[in-house]
Amino acid sequence: MTIEGKKVVSVSYTLYTPSKITGEDTLVEKTEAESPLVWLYGTGSMIPGFEQNLQGKKVGDLFDFVILAADGYGLYDETYVANVPLDAFRGKDGNIESSILKIGNTIPMQDNNGNHLQGVVKEVSLTDVKMDFNHPMAGKDLHFTGSVLEVRTPSEEELAHGHVHGAGGHHH
Repeated sequence: MTIEGKKVVSVSYTLYTPSKITGEDTLVEKTEAESPLVWLYGTGSMIPGFEQNLQGKKVGDLFDFVILAADGYGLYDETYVANVPLDAFRGKDGNIESSILKIGNTIPMQDNNGNHLQGVVKEVSLTDVKMDFNHPMAGKDLHFTGSVLEVRTPSEEELAHGHVHGAGGHHH
């Protein structure tokens, strides 16, 4: 069975980010056959370039491809860096939650429209916190290597729910 349409796909992979300066790849994440990535192919839950590079492959096939930043998590956008008033970090007791305001910390936040965001603390001043709301992989090319472990037809329930159930998938 080949990867196409709405199939359940299981892969093990290694993700690197290539350095444009040194030419060296930096390891970002690695899955093993015992805990693979499992998803319902063709439902929009993965980066389109990832799925495009796997289309037509079968169990046992190896893959090795690069997705450019613009086609992955997008280019780094300076407009996603914002100064948030320090008052936004006051706890219920009225005090600033200084324990979370450490450079490099990722803080879950919500915008004025109720959208959930993840912001990384870049700087803290007496009045503001500079937060970066870019995806952590924005601006980075993605180099994937790996192998296809399983391709199967999804159950009716998986199709109806739009995700995989059971081992490696979603549990209700």
